[in-house]
Amino acid sequence: MSWLSSSDPARQKPARTNLWLGLAVCIVVAVLAAVTAGEVARRDAEAELARQAQAAAALHAAVLRSELEKHRSLPLALSGDPDIASLLKSRATAADAVNAKLEGLARQTRAAAIYVIDAGGRTRAASNWRLPTSFVGADYGFRPYFINAMRSAQAEFFALGTVSGRPGLYLARRVDAADGAPLGVVVVKVEFDALEAEWRASGEPAYVVDPTGVVLITSVPDWRFRTLDPLDETRRRLTLNGQTLRPEALRPLPFDTPANDRPRLIQTSPIGGEQRWMHAAVTTDTPGWTLHLLSPSRGAVEAAVASARALAALIVTLLAGLAAVLLRRRQQALIRARAEEDARHELERRIDERTRELSNQIEERRRAEAARERLRDELVQASKLAALGQIVASVAHEINQPVAAIQTQAETAAVLLDRQDAATARTALSRIGDLTQRIGAITEGLRTFSRKTDPKIGVVRLENAIHGALLLTRGRLDEGGVALIREGDADVAVRADRFRLEQVIVNLVKNAAEALEGRPGARLTLRVERSADRVRLIVADNGPGVPDPVRAQLFTPFVTTRANGLGLGLVICRDLVAGFGGELDLIETNEGATFVATLRTA
Repeated sequence: MSWLSSSDPARQKPARTNLWLGLAVCIVVAVLAAVTAGEVARRDAEAELARQAQAAAALHAAVLRSELEKHRSLPLALSGDPDIASLLKSRATAADAVNAKLEGLARQTRAAAIYVIDAGGRTRAASNWRLPTSFVGADYGFRPYFINAMRSAQAEFFALGTVSGRPGLYLARRVDAADGAPLGVVVVKVEFDALEAEWRASGEPAYVVDPTGVVLITSVPDWRFRTLDPLDETRRRLTLNGQTLRPEALRPLPFDTPANDRPRLIQTSPIGGEQRWMHAAVTTDTPGWTLHLLSPSRGAVEAAVASARALAALIVTLLAGLAAVLLRRRQQALIRARAEEDARHELERRIDERTRELSNQIEERRRAEAARERLRDELVQASKLAALGQIVASVAHEINQPVAAIQTQAETAAVLLDRQDAATARTALSRIGDLTQRIGAITEGLRTFSRKTDPKIGVVRLENAIHGALLLTRGRLDEGGVALIREGDADVAVRADRFRLEQVIVNLVKNAAEALEGRPGARLTLRVERSADRVRLIVADNGPGVPDPVRAQLFTPFVTTRANGLGLGLVICRDLVAGFGGELDLIETNEGATFVATLRTA
């Protein structure tokens, strides 16, 4: 009979081949996972950019709608004014009183101009009657807004002023006599300089186009009266004459606007250097007007793709390493099993030979049997020790790095104690505690890191949440010179998710710090009050407080008192507290703003 040793190359080759094959599969999986994760991250980032751009475009459209609604009511009201009707009925009536009235209305409503045109097209009164550019006496019977208003009772028309040369929207309303006969037209010119300046300050180019694709209102002055697409010569000539535009107007925009209203990324350089923009478009209340918004991507998509691919590569690399270790251990276990099998067969062969040699000697046979039994016992014991060694090696492999780190921190703490540096030594001991927690979470940590976890509502020590929040916000308070006052005992357990409760406290403290910025004697108070089954966390400041018009809608999305705020922080905080079974409210106080988060005791 022939036997193969455990170190036989023919036996080791399949194990090595399987090992390298497994590693190759892991590498392929890592590449595929990185590519897939990158594409998923790209889609998610583009979807988030599209959502933000669409929301910003809707906000711009809401501001435009508010501005137009404010001015549209003015010509309607003036069309029924008896003084204006009297002026239009009689050419002998003095216009000074009407001029003064229109001048005051234009100043109050911030309209560019308000004027009255009789049925013959001649201007009888105007808000700019005192200025050298007064419309009084001018003939506007040829303007489209006059013609359309006389025919259809009302008209809206965007064009350049024939006198001022400034663009604006002309809102016209016909004035009728008691018997229904048309007497003339009341016109309000609205200019959008303030609105365009506000859009320009946001850093996101915006423009409004009419049904023919001509840009009317825009945060980029050079785009005004440009077009989305080139116009043929007939349309170009009609538009130039109708809107009193200069010949160089109606050129196409320096970039292509997407044809549909679905948000999408475009590669262009409308302003500044070449970069990517998320385009969004929404319709407005004005028929045929569409608002377009370009939101800069600022490399968000590329950053998200790179991060996702790096994360996927890291996770799969760690899994590949773990797979390699397991494959290597399996190979070694097979080699040991084969060696043990060879040893057993060799032992049995030798015992058989010895038995045959001593077949005539009973005593020697008995000694051989006894030796055989001893060898078998030793073999069983060796097998037990080998299994025990595998277990010890496995555990040692998993906790080797944390234990080494604990040893280093312990030696550091000993040195620090010798130096009587108790504070730093305490930090080292705290790190030892963290490392011991890590030993129990070695395998669980990777799995939880790669998936989205749901919030866990449980028992939370309120002081821990407050402490964690202040770690994030204390620097902001100190920088702003805000005095922090703690009142009440926060050593109480509540029902919440600690990290989300910290998020609520951070938001309230941050809002208070912003309200107190630059205020002398700034003070922020954190007070804890207990009742039977409730705990009230009170965050109060001595700032300017919340204005009454905003107070009633404070927890409504997009309502904010800050110029650069989105109006979503308090809405999210109230939802988080409600998820704990609690409430978040703003209460009436004599000074500043006071928010109360009511939580359930654990």
